[in-house]
Amino acid sequence: MSGYFLVDIVSSLTLQEAENILDGARTAAREADLLPLTIAVLDSGGNIVALKREDGCGTARSAVALGKAHGALGMGVSSRELRDRLKDRPAFQGAIAAATGGQFIAVPGGVLILNADGKAIGAVGISGDASDRDEYAAIAGIQAAGLRAHPDSPAENWKSAGL
Repeated sequence: MSGYFLVDIVSSLTLQEAENILDGARTAAREADLLPLTIAVLDSGGNIVALKREDGCGTARSAVALGKAHGALGMGVSSRELRDRLKDRPAFQGAIAAATGGQFIAVPGGVLILNADGKAIGAVGISGDASDRDEYAAIAGIQAAGLRAHPDSPAENWKSAGL
């Protein structure tokens, strides 16, 4: 098999970056005393780079985390922005969900990962706690990995809101 080789395929998001996002999100979640989370990290092609479910998460959490990340990546904005833009258009939300095989969930917790040029290189989706808290952990994880999140500031101060 001396002539057999593979050409390196460049990923928009490395496994190490994804693992750093997972670690950062979990650290932020534990420090904030969030409920157990499921964290999905996708590259720019929508491929799963990493998916981790903390002990105690319900069985639907992986699908929800993936739906938040896919929705953000597929539409080019955070899942919070999707919720806000589509709040009065439930039929359109349902049509997108159907067209994407259920990979579209328009509630906070899906955040785009940006490179230094502001281009999306992937997305994080988190499910397990209230949506604002999920979003907080996603942004914290991206920032802990030394990457940029869009939006780049955590959700409104959910701690003072009593969530």
